Amino acid sequence: MTDEPPRALFGLAVHSELPLPGLPSAAGDTPRTEVRYGPVPPQDAYLRAGDGALSLQVPEVGRFRISGGDSILIDPAPGASERELRVHLLGSAFGALLHQRGLLPLHANCVGIGGRAVLFLGRSGAGKSTLAHWFERSGHSVLADDVSAIAPADPPLALLGVPNFRLWQDALHAAGLDDAAYPRSLEGHDKFDVPAAAANRDALPLGACYLLAQADGEAQEITRLAGLDATEMLIANTYRGAFVPLLGRSEHHLQSCLALARQVPIFRAARRWGRDHFDAEAALLKDHAETVLGAGQLRRQRA
Repeated sequence: MTDEPPRALFGLAVHSELPLPGLPSAAGDTPRTEVRYGPVPPQDAYLRAGDGALSLQVPEVGRFRISGGDSILIDPAPGASERELRVHLLGSAFGALLHQRGLLPLHANCVGIGGRAVLFLGRSGAGKSTLAHWFERSGHSVLADDVSAIAPADPPLALLGVPNFRLWQDALHAAGLDDAAYPRSLEGHDKFDVPAAAANRDALPLGACYLLAQADGEAQEITRLAGLDATEMLIANTYRGAFVPLLGRSEHHLQSCLALARQVPIFRAARRWGRDHFDAEAALLKDHAETVLGAGQLRRQRA
């Protein structure tokens, strides 16, 4: 292993032979996960499951074998850069490991508001990273960008993820940042890695979830989802949900989504697309979340 200290990620102490710059040091009592280099057999498809493990084969990057919820083996392709390996390690490979550990990884950003976590879910391009960056610039902490892991508890806990944003070039410029100061997330792409200045170091109880969607009309509309609608939204926005049946986790995954939909208020936030409306609609979302969290605190105080 490297001489680097273990890194904190998703409630784990990650001991990695692949350097993981930007992640904070892990506490000594945190569950251990190892990331090592080693041979992973070639396969005919992107995914292969067997012997309790899941293997990923990424052309021109390498192969990854994830097993036991505590081990990832990396077999780099010739010429693959550490940056390319990290993208797939911290994305799909850790997504599989989180499923193996019984956690619920969601395709979401996570910010801290008043001591609780709020998730913003949605498809790629829905503005999750730009919104989380807006919250940071408004003085709020950030727990995760793109992948948020939820641990079962009452209330559920949002775990510390990767503490940086992947921002499109136009979002960088809109925030007054120079893209020349930040590395590209992937070669040939106009997304850039921007460190989170106000990363939260601790897990927070989850207070609310918002699905970001495009509005049909001229006004933002926030509606509560409940029951089957809320559960189906969580299933649809599970990070690497295609891994679930291959890992034999379908029933556990369903129960996790059902439990979360019962425990936490879930909303659909339909917004107008475009930079002209962004700040005003982000402020409305912030006000709504603060109201929801405040109402929850008041109910607990009266109970």
